[in-house]
Amino acid sequence: MEESEVRRTIDTVWRMEAGRIVAAIAGIVRDVGQAEEVAQDALVAALEQWPRDGVPANPGAWLTTVGKRRAVDLVRRRQTGERVVEAIGRDLDEQITVDFDAAVEDRIEDDLLRLIFVACHPVLSPIARAALTLRLVGGLSTGEIARAFLTTESTVGQRITRAKQALADAGVPFEVPGPAERAERLGSVLEVVYLIFNEGYAATAGDDWMRPALCQEALRLARQLQGLMPGEPEVHGLAALLEIQASRLRARTGPDGEPILLNDQDRTRWDRLLIRRGLAALDRAATEHPGPYTLQAEIAACHARAHAPEETDWERIAALYAELARLVPSPVVELNRAVAVAQARGPAAGLEAARALSDEPALARYHLLPSVLGDLLAKLGRHDEARREFERAAALTGNARERELLLGRAAACADPPASTPPAGV
Repeated sequence: MEESEVRRTIDTVWRMEAGRIVAAIAGIVRDVGQAEEVAQDALVAALEQWPRDGVPANPGAWLTTVGKRRAVDLVRRRQTGERVVEAIGRDLDEQITVDFDAAVEDRIEDDLLRLIFVACHPVLSPIARAALTLRLVGGLSTGEIARAFLTTESTVGQRITRAKQALADAGVPFEVPGPAERAERLGSVLEVVYLIFNEGYAATAGDDWMRPALCQEALRLARQLQGLMPGEPEVHGLAALLEIQASRLRARTGPDGEPILLNDQDRTRWDRLLIRRGLAALDRAATEHPGPYTLQAEIAACHARAHAPEETDWERIAALYAELARLVPSPVVELNRAVAVAQARGPAAGLEAARALSDEPALARYHLLPSVLGDLLAKLGRHDEARREFERAAALTGNARERELLLGRAAACADPPASTPPAGV
């Protein structure tokens, strides 16, 4: 195998196995910062040895074995002579083989779950949690994370360094929280995965409307959580939501990257396999009292089940948004409910619901509020008012593609306008 092919193999293995490798090492050193450094040492060893000796039969196991042995060496140097270190060393020699038996696999899966809970700890800001999770669990480089969030490598590097230091300063233990804390902490974990997906699905800034690579990373994390926490309905609810939303990615942009709104999408381009996976996950999420991600997945499923826009059950969607608003009160949820009301009962009813949100401080600079108002006003034939709202929305968005779309709708207000509300994309 040529050296360039070996390096590509290493990159692929690292992307797939980084989380499990770092988690296994962190289970020994009990510090995520040191665990990442040791894992990087194992990666360097692979870069040195595999081009010469060939790629091992189980490359992930090889990296984990090397990393864990180096971790034990690190602990031995740190605590020379202590019996606990000798015990760890004996345990490692007995339990780690290149083949990895089922018991060792189970322990690594446990460590991975611990790593996810640590990386998503509430002591960190949401963006810091997202960066650290993509780095430790997703195996992304600092440069890849920087490109995903449209910032510099130095900024991302500093953010990750500060996040690891904050975890160390707070004395965050390397463990899954007990039952009393788990619900709150699980909410933090799911929020991070949701944030990563949303930033990919509708980018807040930049020249591209979507960043599909971020969506794929979030989907991979959600699937991992399903395997690690099969008894948590909201884990399946989030996975269902992301699978169904991701099914539309190919249909959401045109040949030149221009946005295509929901009702204008070619539904034959929706990925039916992802829809089936999402609906299956939704079945697993079923509970008497569904959580916010499960409710959003139910809304997404209403769209997925409609083979044409006119088949969409907008009354059910409006009811689901009303239930979601009761569970997690939010003006953004109410705005989406207004869109559903407009579709189900006419633009005048939707406009009344949307206008009731005009004084909400949280929506003062949220571009989708004037965007929705513009669409509903245009449908009612009030084109001058609609144009002003579209122009206001265009001034508020940070995404270039979305700005072009909104300015185009503003310019078209003198003619029969498009009929799809931007909030339903």
